[in-house]
Amino acid sequence: MTSPRDPALEDVARRRERRIAGITVTGRRRRPSGQKPPLPRRLGTSGRIWLAVAVATLALWISLFAFPGTTDWWTRLDHQVLNRFVDIRDATLTNIMLVLHALGSAFFIRPIRWIAIAVLVGFRKWRILIGVLVAFVIVDGVTRLLQLAVGRPRPLVEIIGDWVGYSHPSRPMALLAVTFAVVGLALIPKSRWRTYWFIATSVLVALLGISRMYLGVDHPTDVWIGWLVGPAVGVVVFQLIAPESVFPIAYGRGRSAHLDVTGRRGEAIRHALQDQLGIEVVSIEPFGLAGSGGSTPIRIECEGDPPTYIFGKLYAQTHLRADRWYKVARTVLYGSLEDEVRFATVRRLVEYEDYILLKLKDAGLPSPEPYGFVELTPEREYLIVTEFLENAEEMGDVDVTDEIIDDALLAVRRLWDAGLAHRDIKPANVMVRDGQVVLIDPAFATVRPSPWRQAVDLANMMIILALRSDPDYIYERAQRFFSPDDIAEAFASTKSVTIPSQSRSSLATFKRAQGTDIVARFRELAPSRDPISIQRWSVRRVALAVGAVVVVLIFLQLLIQNIVGAGFI
Repeated sequence: MTSPRDPALEDVARRRERRIAGITVTGRRRRPSGQKPPLPRRLGTSGRIWLAVAVATLALWISLFAFPGTTDWWTRLDHQVLNRFVDIRDATLTNIMLVLHALGSAFFIRPIRWIAIAVLVGFRKWRILIGVLVAFVIVDGVTRLLQLAVGRPRPLVEIIGDWVGYSHPSRPMALLAVTFAVVGLALIPKSRWRTYWFIATSVLVALLGISRMYLGVDHPTDVWIGWLVGPAVGVVVFQLIAPESVFPIAYGRGRSAHLDVTGRRGEAIRHALQDQLGIEVVSIEPFGLAGSGGSTPIRIECEGDPPTYIFGKLYAQTHLRADRWYKVARTVLYGSLEDEVRFATVRRLVEYEDYILLKLKDAGLPSPEPYGFVELTPEREYLIVTEFLENAEEMGDVDVTDEIIDDALLAVRRLWDAGLAHRDIKPANVMVRDGQVVLIDPAFATVRPSPWRQAVDLANMMIILALRSDPDYIYERAQRFFSPDDIAEAFASTKSVTIPSQSRSSLATFKRAQGTDIVARFRELAPSRDPISIQRWSVRRVALAVGAVVVVLIFLQLLIQNIVGAGFI
Protein backbone atom coordinates (compact mmCIF):
# COMPACT_ATOMS: atom_id res chain seq x y z
CA MET A 1 0.00 0.00 0.00
CA THR A 2 1.43 3.36 -1.01
CA SER A 3 1.32 6.28 1.36
CA PRO A 4 -0.47 9.45 0.26
CA ARG A 5 1.84 12.03 -1.30
CA ASP A 6 2.59 15.10 0.76
CA PRO A 7 1.22 18.14 -1.11
CA ALA A 8 4.47 19.97 -0.30
CA LEU A 9 6.30 17.50 -2.54
CA GLU A 10 4.04 17.90 -5.58
CA ASP A 11 6.40 20.32 -7.33
CA VAL A 12 9.66 18.54 -6.48
CA ALA A 13 9.85 16.67 -9.78
CA ARG A 14 8.77 19.59 -11.91
CA ARG A 15 11.39 21.17 -14.11
CA ARG A 16 12.82 24.33 -12.59
CA GLU A 17 12.51 27.24 -14.97
CA ARG A 18 13.28 30.93 -14.75
CA ARG A 19 13.70 33.66 -17.31
CA ILE A 20 16.47 36.22 -16.85
CA ALA A 21 17.19 39.00 -19.34
CA GLY A 22 15.69 37.05 -22.21
CA ILE A 23 17.43 33.76 -21.30
CA THR A 24 15.36 30.82 -20.12
CA VAL A 25 17.39 28.78 -17.62
CA THR A 26 15.63 25.50 -16.93
CA GLY A 27 18.15 23.11 -15.39
CA ARG A 28 16.65 20.59 -17.79
CA ARG A 29 18.07 17.32 -16.56
CA ARG A 30 20.88 15.71 -14.66
CA ARG A 31 23.37 13.37 -16.30
CA PRO A 32 22.30 9.76 -15.63
CA SER A 33 24.73 7.60 -13.66
CA GLY A 34 27.31 6.03 -15.94
CA GLN A 35 26.81 8.45 -18.84
CA LYS A 36 29.95 10.19 -20.05
CA PRO A 37 30.36 13.93 -19.34
CA PRO A 38 30.28 16.41 -22.28
CA LEU A 39 34.09 16.47 -22.54
CA PRO A 40 35.36 13.15 -21.17
CA ARG A 41 39.06 12.67 -20.59
CA ARG A 42 40.55 10.44 -23.23
CA LEU A 43 43.98 9.34 -24.27
CA GLY A 44 44.84 10.68 -27.71
CA THR A 45 46.95 8.94 -30.34
CA SER A 46 50.18 10.55 -29.15
CA GLY A 47 49.29 9.69 -25.55
CA ARG A 48 48.76 6.04 -26.45
CA ILE A 49 52.06 5.99 -28.32
CA TRP A 50 53.97 7.44 -25.36
CA LEU A 51 52.22 5.05 -22.99
CA ALA A 52 53.29 2.13 -25.16
CA VAL A 53 56.83 3.51 -25.26
CA ALA A 54 56.90 3.84 -21.46
CA VAL A 55 55.63 0.28 -20.95
CA ALA A 56 58.12 -1.10 -23.48
CA THR A 57 60.99 0.81 -21.87
CA LEU A 58 60.06 -0.34 -18.38
CA ALA A 59 59.71 -3.97 -19.49
CA LEU A 60 63.05 -3.87 -21.28
CA TRP A 61 64.76 -2.29 -18.27
CA ILE A 62 63.36 -4.87 -15.88
CA SER A 63 64.47 -7.71 -18.11
CA LEU A 64 67.89 -6.10 -18.60
CA PHE A 65 68.89 -5.60 -14.99
CA ALA A 66 66.37 -7.14 -12.58
CA PHE A 67 67.29 -10.79 -13.11
CA PRO A 68 70.80 -12.19 -13.70
CA GLY A 69 69.55 -14.72 -16.23
CA THR A 70 67.85 -12.17 -18.45
CA THR A 71 70.81 -9.79 -18.14
CA ASP A 72 73.14 -12.47 -19.52
CA TRP A 73 70.66 -13.28 -22.28
CA TRP A 74 70.38 -9.64 -23.39
CA THR A 75 74.16 -9.20 -23.26
CA ARG A 76 74.69 -12.24 -25.51
CA LEU A 77 72.01 -10.96 -27.90
CA ASP A 78 73.61 -7.48 -27.97
CA HIS A 79 77.00 -8.95 -28.89
CA GLN A 80 75.50 -11.18 -31.56
CA VAL A 81 74.08 -8.05 -33.24
CA LEU A 82 77.33 -6.13 -32.80
CA ASN A 83 79.40 -8.98 -34.25
CA ARG A 84 77.26 -8.88 -37.38
CA PHE A 85 78.08 -5.19 -37.75
CA VAL A 86 81.78 -5.95 -37.23
CA ASP A 87 81.63 -8.57 -40.00
CA ILE A 88 80.38 -6.06 -42.61
CA ARG A 89 82.90 -3.32 -41.85
CA ASP A 90 84.87 -1.88 -44.75
CA ALA A 91 86.63 1.43 -45.42
CA THR A 92 83.81 3.10 -47.36
CA LEU A 93 81.06 2.07 -44.94
CA THR A 94 83.20 3.06 -41.97
CA ASN A 95 83.69 6.56 -43.39
CA ILE A 96 79.93 6.90 -43.88
CA MET A 97 79.25 5.74 -40.33
CA LEU A 98 81.81 8.15 -38.91
CA VAL A 99 79.93 10.99 -40.63
CA LEU A 100 76.60 9.76 -39.23
CA HIS A 101 78.24 9.39 -35.81
CA ALA A 102 78.69 13.19 -35.80
CA LEU A 103 74.89 13.54 -35.51
CA GLY A 104 75.32 12.84 -31.80
CA SER A 105 78.07 15.40 -31.28
CA ALA A 106 77.66 18.74 -29.54
CA PHE A 107 78.64 20.46 -32.79
CA PHE A 108 75.44 19.18 -34.41
CA ILE A 109 73.05 19.36 -31.43
CA ARG A 110 74.10 22.79 -30.13
CA PRO A 111 73.18 24.81 -33.28
CA ILE A 112 69.71 23.21 -33.38
CA ARG A 113 69.11 24.18 -29.78
CA TRP A 114 70.46 27.71 -30.26
CA ILE A 115 68.20 28.24 -33.27
CA ALA A 116 65.16 27.05 -31.28
CA ILE A 117 66.08 29.33 -28.36
CA ALA A 118 66.58 32.31 -30.70
CA VAL A 119 63.17 31.77 -32.34
CA LEU A 120 61.39 31.51 -28.99
CA VAL A 121 63.12 34.64 -27.69
CA GLY A 122 62.33 36.50 -30.92
CA PHE A 123 58.61 35.68 -30.65
CA ARG A 124 58.61 36.19 -26.85
CA LYS A 125 57.40 32.69 -26.06
CA TRP A 126 58.83 32.80 -22.56
CA ARG A 127 56.83 29.98 -20.96
CA ILE A 128 57.62 27.65 -23.86
CA LEU A 129 61.28 28.70 -23.69
CA ILE A 130 61.42 27.76 -20.00
CA GLY A 131 59.85 24.39 -20.83
CA VAL A 132 62.46 23.75 -23.54
CA LEU A 133 65.43 24.69 -21.34
CA VAL A 134 64.22 22.68 -18.34
CA ALA A 135 63.51 19.65 -20.54
CA PHE A 136 67.03 19.75 -22.00
CA VAL A 137 68.69 20.14 -18.62
CA ILE A 138 66.65 17.42 -16.91
CA VAL A 139 67.24 14.88 -19.68
CA ASP A 140 70.94 15.61 -19.50
CA GLY A 141 70.93 15.13 -15.72
CA VAL A 142 68.77 11.99 -15.83
CA THR A 143 70.95 10.27 -18.41
CA ARG A 144 74.12 11.11 -16.45
CA LEU A 145 72.62 9.69 -13.26
CA LEU A 146 71.41 6.54 -15.03
CA GLN A 147 74.83 5.92 -16.52
CA LEU A 148 76.45 6.18 -13.09
CA ALA A 149 73.76 4.03 -11.45
CA VAL A 150 73.88 1.25 -14.05
CA GLY A 151 77.63 1.43 -14.73
CA ARG A 152 77.49 -0.74 -17.86
CA PRO A 153 80.87 -1.07 -19.65
CA ARG A 154 81.33 -0.56 -23.38
CA PRO A 155 80.77 -3.52 -25.74
CA LEU A 156 83.41 -6.28 -25.92
CA VAL A 157 84.12 -5.67 -29.61
CA GLU A 158 86.65 -3.49 -31.40
CA ILE A 159 85.52 0.11 -30.89
CA ILE A 160 86.41 2.42 -33.78
CA GLY A 161 84.42 5.51 -32.72
CA ASP A 162 84.73 8.16 -30.02
CA TRP A 163 83.09 7.52 -26.66
CA VAL A 164 83.00 8.88 -23.11
CA GLY A 165 81.85 7.24 -19.87
CA TYR A 166 79.53 4.27 -19.44
CA SER A 167 77.37 2.96 -22.24
CA HIS A 168 73.84 2.70 -20.79
CA PRO A 169 71.74 4.53 -21.77
CA SER A 170 73.33 6.07 -24.86
CA ARG A 171 73.58 9.79 -24.02
CA PRO A 172 74.09 11.00 -27.61
CA MET A 173 70.94 9.11 -28.62
CA ALA A 174 68.97 10.59 -25.72
CA LEU A 175 70.20 14.15 -26.30
CA LEU A 176 69.57 14.12 -30.05
CA ALA A 177 66.15 12.49 -29.65
CA VAL A 178 64.98 14.93 -26.96
CA THR A 179 66.28 17.87 -29.00
CA PHE A 180 64.26 16.89 -32.06
CA ALA A 181 61.15 16.00 -30.01
CA VAL A 182 61.03 19.15 -27.86
CA VAL A 183 61.97 21.49 -30.74
CA GLY A 184 59.14 20.00 -32.81
CA LEU A 185 56.64 20.52 -29.99
CA ALA A 186 57.90 24.03 -29.20
CA LEU A 187 58.18 25.51 -32.69
CA ILE A 188 55.84 23.67 -35.07
CA PRO A 189 52.06 24.07 -34.74
CA LYS A 190 50.01 20.90 -34.58
CA SER A 191 49.68 19.96 -38.24
CA ARG A 192 50.99 17.59 -40.87
CA TRP A 193 54.23 19.59 -40.89
CA ARG A 194 54.89 18.52 -37.32
CA THR A 195 54.26 14.91 -38.35
CA TYR A 196 56.72 15.29 -41.22
CA TRP A 197 59.27 16.75 -38.77
CA PHE A 198 58.97 13.81 -36.40
CA ILE A 199 59.25 11.29 -39.25
CA ALA A 200 62.34 12.97 -40.73
CA THR A 201 64.07 13.42 -37.39
CA SER A 202 63.28 9.84 -36.35
CA VAL A 203 65.16 8.71 -39.44
CA LEU A 204 68.18 10.81 -38.39
CA VAL A 205 68.09 9.41 -34.84
CA ALA A 206 67.86 5.87 -36.24
CA LEU A 207 70.89 6.54 -38.46
CA LEU A 208 72.83 7.74 -35.42
CA GLY A 209 71.89 4.54 -33.57
CA ILE A 210 73.01 2.37 -36.48
CA SER A 211 76.32 4.21 -36.70
CA ARG A 212 77.01 3.78 -32.99
CA MET A 213 76.35 0.04 -33.16
CA TYR A 214 78.46 -0.30 -36.33
CA LEU A 215 81.38 1.52 -34.66
CA GLY A 216 81.04 -0.69 -31.55
CA VAL A 217 80.42 2.28 -29.25
CA ASP A 218 77.03 1.18 -27.82
CA HIS A 219 75.08 -2.02 -27.29
CA PRO A 220 71.78 -2.20 -29.21
CA THR A 221 69.86 -2.01 -25.92
CA ASP A 222 71.84 1.14 -24.97
CA VAL A 223 70.75 2.72 -28.24
CA TRP A 224 67.12 1.68 -27.82
CA ILE A 225 66.81 2.86 -24.22
CA GLY A 226 68.57 6.16 -24.98
CA TRP A 227 66.20 6.76 -27.89
CA LEU A 228 63.17 6.16 -25.67
CA VAL A 229 64.25 7.76 -22.39
CA GLY A 230 65.39 11.07 -23.90
CA PRO A 231 62.16 12.18 -25.55
CA ALA A 232 59.93 10.42 -22.99
CA VAL A 233 61.37 12.39 -20.05
CA GLY A 234 61.81 15.58 -22.08
CA VAL A 235 58.29 15.62 -23.50
CA VAL A 236 56.69 14.97 -20.11
CA VAL A 237 58.67 17.81 -18.50
CA PHE A 238 57.91 20.17 -21.39
CA GLN A 239 54.18 19.39 -21.36
CA LEU A 240 53.99 19.91 -17.59
CA ILE A 241 55.55 23.37 -17.86
CA ALA A 242 53.98 24.55 -21.13
CA PRO A 243 50.98 22.35 -22.03
CA GLU A 244 49.87 22.94 -25.60
CA SER A 245 46.22 23.23 -24.56
CA VAL A 246 47.15 26.44 -22.70
CA PHE A 247 50.21 27.61 -24.67
CA PRO A 248 49.42 26.69 -28.29
CA ILE A 249 52.08 27.25 -30.93
CA ALA A 250 51.07 30.37 -32.85
CA TYR A 251 53.10 33.13 -34.46
CA GLY A 252 50.40 35.77 -34.86
CA ARG A 253 49.66 38.55 -32.41
CA GLY A 254 47.55 38.10 -29.32
CA ARG A 255 47.65 36.25 -26.09
CA SER A 256 47.94 32.48 -26.37
CA ALA A 257 47.37 31.32 -22.79
CA HIS A 258 43.72 30.45 -23.39
CA LEU A 259 41.87 27.27 -24.26
CA ASP A 260 40.62 26.58 -27.77
CA VAL A 261 36.80 26.75 -27.76
CA THR A 262 36.30 25.27 -31.21
CA GLY A 263 36.16 21.64 -32.28
CA ARG A 264 35.55 19.00 -29.65
CA ARG A 265 35.54 21.43 -26.71
CA GLY A 266 33.15 23.78 -28.50
CA GLU A 267 30.68 20.94 -29.08
CA ALA A 268 31.02 19.91 -25.44
CA ILE A 269 30.13 23.47 -24.33
CA ARG A 270 27.02 23.43 -26.53
CA HIS A 271 25.85 20.08 -25.18
CA ALA A 272 26.59 21.02 -21.56
CA LEU A 273 24.61 24.28 -21.77
CA GLN A 274 21.72 22.51 -23.47
CA ASP A 275 21.59 19.55 -21.10
CA GLN A 276 22.45 21.21 -17.79
CA LEU A 277 20.91 24.69 -18.13
CA GLY A 278 18.52 24.26 -21.05
CA ILE A 279 20.22 27.01 -23.07
CA GLU A 280 20.21 26.56 -26.86
CA VAL A 281 23.54 27.78 -28.26
CA VAL A 282 23.92 29.29 -31.74
CA SER A 283 27.61 30.24 -31.64
CA ILE A 284 30.60 30.55 -29.33
CA GLU A 285 33.48 32.99 -29.70
CA PRO A 286 36.39 34.18 -27.53
CA PHE A 287 35.77 37.58 -25.95
CA GLY A 288 37.98 39.96 -23.98
CA LEU A 289 41.04 37.71 -23.96
CA ALA A 290 43.45 40.61 -23.44
CA GLY A 291 42.13 41.33 -19.95
CA SER A 292 41.95 37.74 -18.73
CA GLY A 293 44.81 35.39 -17.87
CA GLY A 294 43.23 33.10 -15.28
CA SER A 295 40.40 31.78 -17.46
CA THR A 296 39.14 31.67 -21.04
CA PRO A 297 36.31 34.21 -21.49
CA ILE A 298 33.75 33.59 -24.24
CA ARG A 299 30.62 35.20 -25.63
CA ILE A 300 27.77 32.78 -26.31
CA GLU A 301 24.98 33.57 -28.75
CA CYS A 302 21.71 31.92 -27.69
CA GLU A 303 18.72 30.97 -29.78
CA GLY A 304 16.00 33.61 -29.89
CA ASP A 305 14.48 36.44 -31.89
CA PRO A 306 16.37 38.68 -31.65
CA PRO A 307 19.46 36.65 -30.66
CA THR A 308 20.57 37.03 -27.05
CA TYR A 309 24.11 36.81 -25.69
CA ILE A 310 25.44 35.44 -22.42
CA PHE A 311 28.96 35.48 -21.03
CA GLY A 312 30.99 32.45 -20.02
CA LYS A 313 34.34 31.85 -18.29
CA LEU A 314 35.99 28.53 -18.97
CA TYR A 315 38.18 27.15 -16.19
CA ALA A 316 40.47 24.13 -16.56
CA GLN A 317 43.11 22.28 -14.57
CA THR A 318 45.85 24.29 -16.28
CA HIS A 319 44.39 27.56 -14.97
CA LEU A 320 44.28 26.13 -11.45
CA ARG A 321 47.89 24.95 -11.70
CA ALA A 322 49.03 28.38 -12.90
CA ASP A 323 47.18 30.03 -10.00
CA ARG A 324 48.89 27.70 -7.52
CA TRP A 325 52.37 28.49 -8.83
CA TYR A 326 51.57 32.21 -8.82
CA LYS A 327 50.55 32.02 -5.16
CA VAL A 328 53.64 29.99 -4.27
CA ALA A 329 55.81 32.69 -5.85
CA ARG A 330 53.94 35.39 -3.93
CA THR A 331 54.37 33.45 -0.70
CA VAL A 332 58.14 33.25 -1.25
CA LEU A 333 58.38 36.98 -2.03
CA TYR A 334 55.95 38.44 0.48
CA GLY A 335 54.54 35.69 2.67
CA SER A 336 50.93 34.55 2.37
CA LEU A 337 48.89 37.68 1.74
CA GLU A 338 45.69 37.99 3.74
CA ASP A 339 42.66 36.14 2.37
CA GLU A 340 44.73 34.05 -0.05
CA VAL A 341 42.85 30.85 -0.87
CA ARG A 342 44.29 27.81 -2.65
CA PHE A 343 41.60 25.79 -4.39
CA ALA A 344 42.00 22.02 -4.39
CA THR A 345 40.04 21.42 -7.60
CA VAL A 346 38.56 23.39 -10.49
CA ARG A 347 35.10 22.48 -9.20
CA ARG A 348 35.81 24.24 -5.89
CA LEU A 349 37.07 27.35 -7.71
CA VAL A 350 33.94 27.57 -9.89
CA GLU A 351 31.58 26.84 -7.00
CA TYR A 352 33.23 29.64 -5.05
CA GLU A 353 32.91 32.18 -7.86
CA ASP A 354 29.27 31.25 -8.42
CA TYR A 355 28.66 31.71 -4.68
CA ILE A 356 30.39 35.12 -4.68
CA LEU A 357 28.27 36.27 -7.64
CA LEU A 358 25.16 35.38 -5.68
CA LYS A 359 26.50 37.20 -2.60
CA LEU A 360 27.13 40.33 -4.67
CA LYS A 361 23.56 40.27 -6.02
CA ASP A 362 22.11 39.67 -2.56
CA ALA A 363 24.06 42.67 -1.25
CA GLY A 364 22.63 44.86 -4.01
CA LEU A 365 26.01 45.44 -5.63
CA PRO A 366 26.21 46.20 -9.35
CA SER A 367 27.34 42.92 -10.91
CA PRO A 368 26.29 40.57 -13.74
CA GLU A 369 23.34 38.27 -13.18
CA PRO A 370 24.65 34.74 -12.46
CA TYR A 371 23.10 31.85 -14.42
CA GLY A 372 25.06 29.02 -12.76
CA PHE A 373 27.76 26.79 -14.20
CA VAL A 374 28.07 23.60 -16.23
CA GLU A 375 30.45 20.67 -16.01
CA LEU A 376 32.50 19.65 -19.04
CA THR A 377 35.01 17.26 -17.44
CA PRO A 378 34.45 16.24 -13.80
CA GLU A 379 36.85 18.02 -11.43
CA ARG A 380 38.89 19.38 -14.35
CA GLU A 381 36.91 21.68 -16.64
CA TYR A 382 33.86 23.89 -15.96
CA LEU A 383 32.09 26.85 -17.54
CA ILE A 384 30.53 29.54 -15.36
CA VAL A 385 27.76 31.52 -17.07
CA THR A 386 26.55 35.06 -16.39
CA GLU A 387 24.69 37.90 -18.01
CA PHE A 388 26.50 39.49 -20.98
CA LEU A 389 26.87 43.24 -20.52
CA GLU A 390 25.70 44.68 -23.83
CA ASN A 391 27.12 48.10 -24.80
CA ALA A 392 29.39 48.13 -21.76
CA GLU A 393 32.90 49.60 -21.82
CA GLU A 394 35.91 49.17 -19.58
CA MET A 395 36.53 51.98 -17.13
CA GLY A 396 39.85 52.58 -18.87
CA ASP A 397 38.05 53.46 -22.13
CA VAL A 398 35.35 55.90 -20.97
CA ASP A 399 35.30 59.58 -20.13
CA VAL A 400 34.36 59.57 -16.48
CA THR A 401 31.66 61.91 -15.20
CA ASP A 402 30.83 62.87 -11.62
CA GLU A 403 28.07 60.27 -11.68
CA ILE A 404 30.45 57.51 -12.78
CA ILE A 405 33.05 58.53 -10.17
CA ASP A 406 30.47 58.53 -7.40
CA ASP A 407 28.98 55.24 -8.60
CA ALA A 408 32.40 53.55 -8.59
CA LEU A 409 33.28 54.84 -5.11
CA LEU A 410 29.81 53.89 -3.84
CA ALA A 411 30.39 50.34 -5.10
CA VAL A 412 33.45 50.07 -2.86
CA ARG A 413 31.51 51.58 0.04
CA ARG A 414 28.81 48.93 -0.45
CA LEU A 415 31.45 46.20 -0.56
CA TRP A 416 32.74 47.41 2.79
CA ASP A 417 29.25 47.58 4.29
CA ALA A 418 28.40 44.07 3.03
CA GLY A 419 31.59 42.59 4.47
CA LEU A 420 33.04 41.78 1.04
CA ALA A 421 36.23 42.56 -0.90
CA HIS A 422 36.63 42.25 -4.67
CA ARG A 423 40.44 41.85 -4.54
CA ASP A 424 40.98 42.42 -8.28
CA ILE A 425 39.79 45.94 -9.06
CA LYS A 426 41.39 47.04 -12.33
CA PRO A 427 40.12 48.76 -15.51
CA ALA A 428 39.15 45.46 -17.17
CA ASN A 429 37.00 44.45 -14.18
CA VAL A 430 35.10 47.72 -13.77
CA MET A 431 32.62 48.18 -16.60
CA VAL A 432 30.40 51.16 -17.39
CA ARG A 433 26.99 50.50 -18.95
CA ASP A 434 24.50 53.30 -19.54
CA GLY A 435 26.44 55.48 -17.12
CA GLN A 436 26.32 52.85 -14.36
CA VAL A 437 29.35 51.05 -12.92
CA VAL A 438 29.27 47.23 -12.90
CA LEU A 439 31.89 45.06 -11.13
CA ILE A 440 32.81 41.88 -12.97
CA ASP A 441 35.13 38.91 -12.52
CA PRO A 442 34.86 38.42 -8.74
CA ALA A 443 36.74 35.11 -8.81
CA PHE A 444 39.18 36.33 -6.13
CA ALA A 445 36.59 38.08 -3.96
CA THR A 446 36.30 37.16 -0.31
CA VAL A 447 33.72 37.29 2.46
CA ARG A 448 34.60 38.90 5.79
CA PRO A 449 37.93 40.25 4.55
CA SER A 450 40.53 41.94 6.69
CA PRO A 451 40.48 45.77 6.92
CA TRP A 452 43.77 45.73 4.98
CA ARG A 453 42.16 43.91 2.04
CA GLN A 454 39.21 46.32 1.96
CA ALA A 455 41.58 49.29 2.07
CA VAL A 456 43.43 47.90 -0.97
CA ASP A 457 40.12 47.75 -2.90
CA LEU A 458 39.56 51.46 -2.22
CA ALA A 459 43.06 52.38 -3.34
CA ASN A 460 42.77 50.39 -6.57
CA MET A 461 39.40 51.98 -7.41
CA MET A 462 40.74 55.50 -6.79
CA ILE A 463 43.77 54.69 -8.97
CA ILE A 464 41.73 53.63 -12.01
CA LEU A 465 39.46 56.67 -11.61
CA ALA A 466 42.46 59.01 -11.38
CA LEU A 467 43.85 57.49 -14.59
CA ARG A 468 40.75 58.88 -16.38
CA SER A 469 40.50 62.12 -14.39
CA ASP A 470 42.69 63.95 -11.86
CA PRO A 471 44.03 62.64 -8.52
CA ASP A 472 43.09 65.81 -6.63
CA TYR A 473 39.52 65.73 -7.91
CA ILE A 474 39.13 62.00 -7.19
CA TYR A 475 40.40 62.56 -3.65
CA GLU A 476 37.82 65.30 -3.16
CA ARG A 477 34.96 63.11 -4.44
CA ALA A 478 36.14 60.12 -2.38
CA GLN A 479 35.64 62.08 0.83
CA ARG A 480 31.88 61.92 0.20
CA PHE A 481 32.00 58.19 0.99
CA PHE A 482 35.20 57.68 3.02
CA SER A 483 36.99 59.56 5.75
CA PRO A 484 40.48 60.98 5.16
CA ASP A 485 41.81 58.31 7.54
CA ASP A 486 40.22 55.58 5.40
CA ILE A 487 41.97 56.96 2.31
CA ALA A 488 45.26 57.32 4.17
CA GLU A 489 45.01 53.69 5.28
CA ALA A 490 44.25 52.62 1.69
CA PHE A 491 47.43 54.14 0.27
CA ALA A 492 49.53 53.14 3.27
CA SER A 493 48.53 49.57 2.36
CA THR A 494 49.34 50.00 -1.31
CA LYS A 495 52.46 48.34 -2.70
CA SER A 496 53.34 47.21 -6.19
CA VAL A 497 52.10 43.69 -5.45
CA THR A 498 48.67 44.97 -4.34
CA ILE A 499 48.08 46.80 -7.64
CA PRO A 500 46.94 44.59 -10.56
CA SER A 501 49.39 44.44 -13.46
CA GLN A 502 47.00 46.25 -15.84
CA SER A 503 46.80 49.21 -13.45
CA ARG A 504 50.57 49.19 -12.86
CA SER A 505 51.16 49.42 -16.60
CA SER A 506 48.66 52.28 -16.93
CA LEU A 507 50.24 54.12 -13.99
CA ALA A 508 53.66 53.94 -15.63
CA THR A 509 52.25 55.23 -18.93
CA PHE A 510 50.40 58.06 -17.14
CA LYS A 511 53.54 59.10 -15.28
CA ARG A 512 55.58 59.23 -18.50
CA ALA A 513 52.90 61.24 -20.29
CA GLN A 514 51.74 63.57 -17.49
CA GLY A 515 54.72 63.56 -15.14
CA THR A 516 52.46 62.70 -12.19
CA ASP A 517 52.87 59.79 -9.83
CA ILE A 518 49.23 59.10 -8.94
CA VAL A 519 49.92 56.95 -5.87
CA ALA A 520 52.43 59.46 -4.48
CA ARG A 521 49.96 62.30 -5.08
CA PHE A 522 47.20 60.52 -3.16
CA ARG A 523 49.61 60.00 -0.27
CA GLU A 524 50.41 63.71 -0.26
CA LEU A 525 46.71 64.62 -0.14
CA ALA A 526 45.78 62.14 2.58
CA PRO A 527 46.79 62.46 6.25
CA SER A 528 50.27 61.16 6.99
CA ARG A 529 50.31 57.43 7.73
CA ASP A 530 53.20 54.99 8.12
CA PRO A 531 53.33 52.32 5.39
CA ILE A 532 51.62 49.07 6.31
CA SER A 533 53.97 46.14 5.81
CA ILE A 534 52.74 43.11 3.91
CA GLN A 535 55.81 41.01 4.62
CA ARG A 536 54.57 38.01 6.60
CA TRP A 537 56.98 35.33 7.78
CA SER A 538 55.88 31.78 8.47
CA VAL A 539 57.38 28.29 8.55
CA ARG A 540 55.80 27.59 5.16
CA ARG A 541 57.33 30.71 3.63
CA VAL A 542 60.80 29.86 4.93
CA ALA A 543 60.52 26.25 3.69
CA LEU A 544 59.33 27.36 0.26
CA ALA A 545 62.07 29.99 0.00
CA VAL A 546 64.81 27.51 0.95
CA GLY A 547 63.40 24.93 -1.46
CA ALA A 548 63.24 27.49 -4.27
CA VAL A 549 66.86 28.54 -3.70
CA VAL A 550 68.02 24.89 -3.72
CA VAL A 551 66.13 24.17 -6.95
CA VAL A 552 67.52 27.29 -8.63
CA LEU A 553 71.09 26.45 -7.57
CA ILE A 554 70.78 22.88 -8.86
CA PHE A 555 69.34 24.12 -12.14
CA LEU A 556 72.10 26.72 -12.55
CA GLN A 557 74.75 24.14 -11.78
CA LEU A 558 73.37 21.79 -14.42
CA LEU A 559 73.06 24.66 -16.88
CA ILE A 560 76.65 25.79 -16.35
CA GLN A 561 77.94 22.23 -16.61
CA ASN A 562 76.09 21.76 -19.87
CA ILE A 563 77.29 25.05 -21.33
CA VAL A 564 80.90 24.48 -20.35
CA GLY A 565 80.82 20.74 -21.04
CA ALA A 566 79.61 18.79 -24.01
CA GLY A 567 75.93 18.86 -24.12
CA PHE A 568 73.39 21.55 -23.52
CA ILE A 569 74.00 24.56 -25.71
